[in-house]
Amino acid sequence: MKLFGRWDTEGIQIRDRGLERYINITPIIVPKTGGRNATQQFHKSHMPIVERLINKIMVPGHRSKKHIISSGRVVGKYLTAYNIVKNAFERVEEVTKKNPVEVLVHAIENSATREEIAGYQVGGMIVRRAVITSPQRRVDLALKIFAQTSYRRSFGKKETMTGALAEEIIAAYNNDASKSEAIKERERIERESEGAR
Repeated sequence: MKLFGRWDTEGIQIRDRGLERYINITPIIVPKTGGRNATQQFHKSHMPIVERLINKIMVPGHRSKKHIISSGRVVGKYLTAYNIVKNAFERVEEVTKKNPVEVLVHAIENSATREEIAGYQVGGMIVRRAVITSPQRRVDLALKIFAQTSYRRSFGKKETMTGALAEEIIAAYNNDASKSEAIKERERIERESEGAR
């Protein structure tokens, strides 16, 4: 069985041992589980990683309880998000000459933050302290930044969402902070948390 009827997920190695249980690459033709993993807490890790990316793309503008950019053009249109990811995968394969699912998995591994800052109150002041990020959150943050960055780069511009998403995945795969917002954000968060240790 191949993803989108084209790409095989057999033999893809997840190098980050911490994320191994949270990146599901089991073969599926159409990545749509219809929310059957949403009923129980933490069961979204059973969902194929490509479907999780598609779900993030459905509401890409959403950030910290408000829409920075209106994402009314894509909300609720699963087929639109599905085609964006499929076409982006075709472009990734064209550029890298590698399996796009493998490229996506390694891009997530590269852009997943290892630690971040948590603020808590001690007496009358708020103390910021570095905390280790949970594996589930690491994957979620990486996918969210992929979706938001590609949407921001393509909104009202000549570049398409497909091209922007493909470029972001390739840049994150190459661990290139100058081109990838996800890598840049990871480095910024880790730098801040290092200072708060």
